[in-house]
Amino acid sequence: MSSSIVNLVYLFAGVLFILGIKGLTKPATAVRGNMLSATGMLIAVVITLLNSEIVNFTYIIAGVLFGGVVGAFMALRIQMTSMPQMVALLNGFGGGASLTIASAEYFSVLNIDAHTFADLLQPVALGVDAFGTGAESQVTLVSIGLTILIGAVTLSGSLVAFAKLQGLVKKNFGLPGGPIGNGLLLIGGLVALGCMIANPSQAVTVLALIALALLLGLFLVLPIGGADMPVVIALLNSYSGLAAALAGFILGNTVLIVAGSLVGTSGLILTKIMCVAMNRSLGNVLFGKMAAAGEAVDADEIYAGKVTSAQPDEVAMMLEVAKRVVIVPGYGMAMAQAQHAVRELADSMESKGIEVEYGIHPVAGRMPGHMNVLLAEAEVPYDNLVEMDRINPTFEDTDVVIVIGANDVTNPMARDAEGSPIYGMPILNVDKAKNVVVIKRSLSPGFAGLPNPLFAMDHTLMVYGDGKKAVVEMTTALNQS
Repeated sequence: MSSSIVNLVYLFAGVLFILGIKGLTKPATAVRGNMLSATGMLIAVVITLLNSEIVNFTYIIAGVLFGGVVGAFMALRIQMTSMPQMVALLNGFGGGASLTIASAEYFSVLNIDAHTFADLLQPVALGVDAFGTGAESQVTLVSIGLTILIGAVTLSGSLVAFAKLQGLVKKNFGLPGGPIGNGLLLIGGLVALGCMIANPSQAVTVLALIALALLLGLFLVLPIGGADMPVVIALLNSYSGLAAALAGFILGNTVLIVAGSLVGTSGLILTKIMCVAMNRSLGNVLFGKMAAAGEAVDADEIYAGKVTSAQPDEVAMMLEVAKRVVIVPGYGMAMAQAQHAVRELADSMESKGIEVEYGIHPVAGRMPGHMNVLLAEAEVPYDNLVEMDRINPTFEDTDVVIVIGANDVTNPMARDAEGSPIYGMPILNVDKAKNVVVIKRSLSPGFAGLPNPLFAMDHTLMVYGDGKKAVVEMTTALNQS
């Protein structure tokens, strides 16, 4: 097939990728954007298969069938509350695929007839142009090495993120020295990378690079708590894109370079946005140290004798006379799977002429856009989802704020308590509303481990119990009033 036709089709696929990412910036166009990107990738895959000399389609067909079945099963069975775990797992698959491509390309050139692991450690006689001539050889080796490094970090880091989100790993621990230990692993990986480029005939350097990169991915994510997972997922997504772009250089595939670069750069931009939203620096993220420890805060001192509880029917009476209500969802809503019940409560309030909006914090939940996805599933109108910067100035004119399962993103300590681990993190200023209703199982702290003074304020009512059950009871009482 003519290279001009192939490049033209690749260009068209790249345009679809860009339009798809543009569509993902708004909830109203997100589905269309997703379809455009998927269509672009399908076109790119088909034209690549038609253009390449395929030795045997058997493996390709088997891979498509197996991957299609597994992907369809995951897409149909996965709960919206488990979407962060799925995203983390898919990031890992992307990194693992790039790692496999780079390793296969390297060992195919070495052509080692290995029957034992020891055979892999033996040096191989290579021609001076085994990986290309002149600068081409250096570009190929650098691409292979960086793809292995980034792909392995993404694979192991994403698997740890999945395990943490799934509750399989509940403790946070890392190397002695924290970032220093991670820095030493990174330096070791770069040294192995340099040795591979200088002497590509030594397969032991590649094996060392893979091992060090896998360990680096593990110990980058293991010390990180659940509160910081939105940043981690965004960063790992960026890593998977960068690894794919480098794999494109190895294979000489233009569309893979374009797609990987788009994912990598958009992931880095999203990571930066998440860092600002959580008051974290990108350097902290890269070295696996997300939050500085602050002085211990006595919860009893904040809550003792100051917390006022209420029943759902009492809240319904308050809502009946309200003119404006803002609902602030958090991870607790996801755990209770209360998004549909929340929408029904909002519908009931709107039928009584009450203005209802949703205040969305950019890092509420376990991944970027988690609350948007859940509320979209419940068919909440996109126009009612208001970002933090736009909703904050309206709280003083809001009669009631209903906080369901959100904690750290509403904690006034982030605004007022210097020295607090979350000080400086932008929050939803719900405490400035006339009345606040918090639906929560208990007074237990959020991921940051801090008590929330909001719960003890005079104008705050605590509704204890399951979030979905409490919201349903509020809706029933409001409809009967």
